[in-house]
Amino acid sequence: MASTESLLLCCPFDYGGARVSQVAPCFGRSLRFPIWNSVHINTDSNPKNYRLRVKVQMQSNMMMKPNSDNKIPHVLTVAGSDSGGGAGIQADLKACAARRVYCSTVVTAVTAQNTVGVQGVNIVPEDFVAEQLQSVLSDMHVDVVKTGMLPSLNIVKVLCQNLRKFPVKALVVDPVMKSTSGDVLAGPSVLTGFLEELLPMTDIVTPNIKEASVLLGGVPLKSVSDMRTAAKLIHDLGPRNVLVKGGDLPDSSDAIDVFFDGEEFYELCSPRVNTRNTHGTGCTLASCISAELAKGSSMLSAVKTAKHFIEVALDYSRDMAMGNGAQGPFDHFLELKNINQSSSRQTRFNPNDLLLYAVTDSTMNRKWGRSIAEAVKAAVEGGATIVQLREKDAETRDFLDAAKVCLEICRSYGVPLLINDRLDVALACDADGVHVGQSDMPARLARTLLGPEKIIGVSCKTPEQAHQAWIDGADYIGCGGVYPTNTKANNRTIGLDGLKEVCQVSRLPVVAIGGIGLSNARAVMEIGEPNLKGVAVVSTLFDRECILTETRNLHALVS
Repeated sequence: MASTESLLLCCPFDYGGARVSQVAPCFGRSLRFPIWNSVHINTDSNPKNYRLRVKVQMQSNMMMKPNSDNKIPHVLTVAGSDSGGGAGIQADLKACAARRVYCSTVVTAVTAQNTVGVQGVNIVPEDFVAEQLQSVLSDMHVDVVKTGMLPSLNIVKVLCQNLRKFPVKALVVDPVMKSTSGDVLAGPSVLTGFLEELLPMTDIVTPNIKEASVLLGGVPLKSVSDMRTAAKLIHDLGPRNVLVKGGDLPDSSDAIDVFFDGEEFYELCSPRVNTRNTHGTGCTLASCISAELAKGSSMLSAVKTAKHFIEVALDYSRDMAMGNGAQGPFDHFLELKNINQSSSRQTRFNPNDLLLYAVTDSTMNRKWGRSIAEAVKAAVEGGATIVQLREKDAETRDFLDAAKVCLEICRSYGVPLLINDRLDVALACDADGVHVGQSDMPARLARTLLGPEKIIGVSCKTPEQAHQAWIDGADYIGCGGVYPTNTKANNRTIGLDGLKEVCQVSRLPVVAIGGIGLSNARAVMEIGEPNLKGVAVVSTLFDRECILTETRNLHALVS
């Protein structure tokens, strides 16, 4: 028998194996969380006690029968079959499995292909495509439809007819027209169907620069500026969001994609991975976006998560040998092959982001007459590489509103934003993660509620605490106080020797905190431990007249 109890997320409690269930309105709207369980939130009726509550269902038996409160996210892929297994339906199935969602299929064509190229294409008759669509959509609740190879105009029309009959949460269109090897997979007539019927129904379209050029009548794309222009022009064709992929952009040392939501442009940059194993990246990216949308992520968050997955999978598979051709497949299931827990979860966390860790303080904000957002903006402009909002005195409604503004600021600079302690606020604003102390929520529960993508940090003073943080699934530890500080009462200091001891045993990257400033930051960074990645500071930045100048000075010192 399962029992259900209401828990206040920001308060510590014993977890013991919980499954999150139910969804209720919060701030006048429903919230979906980036995990594969549904969550319902409501708020205390007293605005001064405006903390978010969830209902957590304690389960002794985790094998549950599906029901309306425990529905598995479901993606339907409508695409061609790749006999080589690198792209198409096969890539979509593997990507969705890797992202932990269910994937059903409608096959539009059967190809004979391998790592050398496409040797043959056999198009499935549109009436049988229609029969497949009817079978799946009429019986199984589909959250997101993702399209790949649509080889004929009639198949495009059949798809649009079924989507009007069976509406879904989102439609993700990967406008496949040529294979990676250059083989034509869709004729010119298909373009008419895209422009007239499919794109106006689309929630996001994900063309590479060649496909974007085709959609715009042959306009060449040679720069990021061209990609931004193309994204705007394609958006004018009807889709609500556009992602122009720049992996094939000439003379670019990074893989730069341009995302446009109709109002803002976002340039998403990642290191270019030098490998031949790139076959199926476009299919996989679109499928990952679909999977994250099916789980309830926002569009931008889904795109970022998918891009990170591709980057990590390519790097993991860079030396894999499969076939004799120029375009090999990559391995979607790296997560299953990594035994080390700290590396098996594919997060957006980069340990180098810990270099200059800025922690805000509500008392200092009031002292200098600054808003939280003003303080954060100055810090990231000065070179802060990660930001933690630690606003102990702020009311929840005000804190949440400020956190949303700070999140936009940080993301525009590519800087992760974490929330100290308050998992409720982190969930509500979709922050990049949380930092918890030893007396706060256990890291293992935070991981369960946040899912695998978010960043989790834990405060530690001892090797034992550092080891437990690794077991619980944290991404990093904050170690200190190294020196005495006025920002935290009764905070026992551990000194450089204590910091060194924790670093030597920690399996996680470490950021040092406590009394660190311009006078001693160099001594901290020079203790000689490779997993010490940076320093976390409060008053050194925020209890100063000019945050921008102080941040620049400290960044120059530690870097």
